[in-house]
Amino acid sequence: MKKNTVAIITMMFLFAMISFVTNLAAPIGVIWKNSFIGSPNANAIGMIGNAMVFLAYLFMGIPSGKMLAKIGYKNTAMFGVAACFMGVLLQWLSGMAGGFVMYLCGAFVSGLGVCMLNTVVNPMLVLIGGGGNRGNQLNLIGGTLNSLTATLTPMLVGAMIGLVTVDTKIADVNIVLYIAMAVLLAAFLVLMFTSIEDPESAAVKGEKQFDSPWSFRHFVLGAITIFFYVGTEVGIPGGLIFFLSDSTASGLDPEVATSVAGFVAGTYWFMMLVGRFLSGFIANRFSSRQISVVLMTCGVVLVSLAMFLGTRGAMSSMILFTGSGFESVNLPVAAILLVFCGLCTSALWSCIFSMATAGLGKYTAAASGIFMTMVVGGGVLPLLQNAISDQFGYMAGYMVPLFGFVLMLCYAIFGSRNVNKDIEV
Repeated sequence: MKKNTVAIITMMFLFAMISFVTNLAAPIGVIWKNSFIGSPNANAIGMIGNAMVFLAYLFMGIPSGKMLAKIGYKNTAMFGVAACFMGVLLQWLSGMAGGFVMYLCGAFVSGLGVCMLNTVVNPMLVLIGGGGNRGNQLNLIGGTLNSLTATLTPMLVGAMIGLVTVDTKIADVNIVLYIAMAVLLAAFLVLMFTSIEDPESAAVKGEKQFDSPWSFRHFVLGAITIFFYVGTEVGIPGGLIFFLSDSTASGLDPEVATSVAGFVAGTYWFMMLVGRFLSGFIANRFSSRQISVVLMTCGVVLVSLAMFLGTRGAMSSMILFTGSGFESVNLPVAAILLVFCGLCTSALWSCIFSMATAGLGKYTAAASGIFMTMVVGGGVLPLLQNAISDQFGYMAGYMVPLFGFVLMLCYAIFGSRNVNKDIEV
């Protein structure tokens, strides 16, 4: 039990690191967007850094699953933390040298690292919890810490950037990158001196496997669904940052638009934190399928309403500004509706992962690697969303997250049941 407790705490900490590194991309992307101001594709350019983080999953997902089986969970996690550190270091160097290409390389290397970390934490918590509702519950608790750092990152970066001009540089947020590197170094040292036993998840060494995760229909559909889930989860706040920081479109004061955008995007992640925290208490009583159907249905309704309202209607909200504290700002109602989508996406990662890997047994580690590959959706779909926004407006771009919610709902209702129980696991 004691060994399990140490492993669980370590995995929770890594969960927090994943979102801290990942969520640097979107707010820093606002800086690059304004560097290319005047370009008809400025929004899409600003989202390329985020795309590079998730593109790394396409290359590292399956190798990460193989690393789990070959070198174990602890060593894979250490490689992941080291890669994250190198990625953030490259981003810092890009601010010193002013190189967009170097920044993209840093984002890609960071993506390789968080891919490895994601491959470790998800199956380990599911397996430590014995699978089923308990395994899902541990992932939801870890997701709460993940959302906490996801909440703080865009708020911190947005507050530090302030008014964004063509002269704003990454060097203006160096303190955030210093914090990231310090925390990652500490995480590496903690892992080095922490004893973590691998759960019995992989196949017995030398045993010939006649099937694979691809033999399970519910896993194949789940892998496709996770592609759309991550794209939806990332695209909603990413689009919000660009929409609200564009004072012409949002109607906000240009002096505070970027700070407001960072705070609002951070509030979306805070809603995810709240949702995961609450779900952690009920996940052992309700199935992943039941939780998913409710949250996905609410997501369809909220995004549809936001698209319908557009910039019509505003609501006074309290926003935190550096140096002056909370101040009242009128936000578009659509933005507030999209913030509440954070509640809808909160528990979906762990629910989809649990449904897709249910009954896979010895194929779980390989399945986790494949799942990580499909996280590339977090780069592809927001890029598509912002390309649509460049041509037809910010709210039109939310057709992409809306389609994502609809597809996820179809999976939960029709495609999540294991119909391949005859396969030996």
